[in-house]
Amino acid sequence: MKRMVGAAAAKAVLAVAILAMAGMPLPASAQQETPAPAPTAPKPAAAATQSFRIGLVRQMPELPPWIAPLTAPPENLGVAGAELGIRDALASGRFLKLDYTLATEIVPTDGDPLPAAQQLADAGNGFILLDVPAAQLIRIADALKDKDVLLINVGAPDDSLRQQDCRANVLHVAPNRAMLTDALAQFLMTKRWRNWFLFTGRTEGDKLYAESVRNSAKKFGAKIVAEKVWDYGPDARATAQSEVPRATQVGEYDILVVADEQGEFGDILPYNTWLARPTAGTQGLMSLAWHPTMENWGASQLQNRFFKQHQRMMQPLDFQMWEGVFAVASAGMKTRSSEVGKIRAQLLAPDYDLPVFKGVAASFRPWDHQLRQPILLTHATNTVTLSPQQAYLHQRTPLDTLGFDQPESRCKFN
Repeated sequence: MKRMVGAAAAKAVLAVAILAMAGMPLPASAQQETPAPAPTAPKPAAAATQSFRIGLVRQMPELPPWIAPLTAPPENLGVAGAELGIRDALASGRFLKLDYTLATEIVPTDGDPLPAAQQLADAGNGFILLDVPAAQLIRIADALKDKDVLLINVGAPDDSLRQQDCRANVLHVAPNRAMLTDALAQFLMTKRWRNWFLFTGRTEGDKLYAESVRNSAKKFGAKIVAEKVWDYGPDARATAQSEVPRATQVGEYDILVVADEQGEFGDILPYNTWLARPTAGTQGLMSLAWHPTMENWGASQLQNRFFKQHQRMMQPLDFQMWEGVFAVASAGMKTRSSEVGKIRAQLLAPDYDLPVFKGVAASFRPWDHQLRQPILLTHATNTVTLSPQQAYLHQRTPLDTLGFDQPESRCKFN
C-alpha cells in the first residue's frame, strides 16, 4: 500500500513539472503550494577608501670636514624609515580601506625648507614630517598655522621647541635633549657613577647638550666635578695619544660625559684619557631613540624588514621617521578617518598608544606634544639598557621621568 501511495505522489510531481515546462497553467492546488520569492534587501554601499597623504621635508645638514667614509650618513637617511612606515601602514590599512602615500622634498643645506613645506600642504598633504633645524621648524609652523595640516618633528632635539617655542600644530616624535640626558643620568646614578667630568665641543648644539647634561645632573643628584671645552681642532685625531691624556688631567671623577653632537673629538677620547674611566654622552655609551643592536620586544622583526627593503641597518633618524608615519597610520586605523582634526585628537587622546618595539607603548604628552618613549643606552655593538630605570617611578608613567614633566613645562600653546 505504501509503495502505491509513493508512486502516485511521484507521478503527480512529474505531471506538475511537465505542465510548467510546457507553459500550461498549473492546477490551483500546485499554485497555492509554490511560495513567492522573498524580496532581496538592497546591498549596503561599499565604504569609501580613506586616503592619508603624508609629506616629508628634510633639509640636508652640513657635514663637518672630519667625517670619514666609515661614518658618512647614507643618502636616504630618515627617508628610508618613512618609506618602511608607509609599507607597514599599507600592510594593515588595506583591509580597512585605508590608503597611505608619501611625498618627499629634499632641501639642500643652504636652501629654504619653507616653500617645500607650503608646496606639500597646498598639494593636499595633511600630515608633514619635518627634519629641519629648530628655527626653520618654527617658521614653517607659524606659516601653516591656519591650514588644516599637522606637522610632526622627527629630527630637531631642541628643548626650546617643547618649552617656550612650542607650537600647537606640531607634534614631536624625536626625543629632545632633556629626555636623552635624563635617560643617561638615571643609568649613571644606578651604577653609582655620581661624579662627572663634562667635556664640551664648540658648536651651538654641543653647548645646548652640555646645558641639558647640567640640568640632568641637578635633577638626579649627580655632581659635575670638572668641565672643559675642546679647542684642539680636528687635527688632534692624529695626535690623540698625546693630546687627550693632557686634556683630561682634571683630578678624580667617575665618568667622562661628552657633548660633541657632530663627532669632532668624542670618538678619540675612549682609551686615551689620563685616568681609566668610561665615556658616555654623544659618544661612548650613547642615549638614542634607536640603534641597529636593538633586538628585544619584536625589534628584530622591524630591523629585518628595514634591512630587506634598504640593504642597511636602521639608524635613529630612520626609526623616528618610521614612528612619525606609523603614528598617523595607527591613529587612522582607530578612527577610520583621514581628517586631520580627528587624527590629531586621537594622537593626543589619553588612551592612545603607539607600539615602538621597546617593551612599553609610547604616547604623546598633552602639555608639550612630546612623544614619551623609552630611550636606549647603547655603544657601537650592544644595547646595554633602556631608560627609564626601574628605580625611578612616577604617579602617571615612569616615562614622564624623562624630559619635561607637566610641572616643569613652560609650553603655552597659542
